[in-house]
Amino acid sequence: MPARPDTPKLSNFLCFAVYSANLAFGRAYKPILEKLGLTYTQYIVMVALCEEGDQTVGALGEKLFLESNTLTPILKKLESLDFIRRQRDPADERQVRVSLTAAGRRLLDQDFSAELLKATGLGEDFPAVRQSVTRLRDNLLDATRSGKKS
Repeated sequence: MPARPDTPKLSNFLCFAVYSANLAFGRAYKPILEKLGLTYTQYIVMVALCEEGDQTVGALGEKLFLESNTLTPILKKLESLDFIRRQRDPADERQVRVSLTAAGRRLLDQDFSAELLKATGLGEDFPAVRQSVTRLRDNLLDATRSGKKS
């Protein structure tokens, strides 16, 4: 049965383009990260800790848009692999601070960004696309925060 002219098409949905691009990124990262024994989420946790070491679990979760119930098992796994260290904050024992270990830093010394950049096929457009997607995310977050205030 042919679609009606007013039938929505997936190709017209920006949200589907972003969602499916995320899935494609996962496929591109998978063989690289499997060699390291990591999932994508474990990897981005480590990158965030490399960027800013010794941060609270709460701050890390905010940065990565991860809830505590999602982040905690990831941190436990990375700790069991000796890639990160978790410890109570001596100034506020309610807080847990997280940092990379030497083994975690060594793991991140492996640079495969060129391989992934090439896989995107974006070349010189990569920074502009990243900036647009980041702006899109931030605008959506702002809109949902504004909507909650109403």
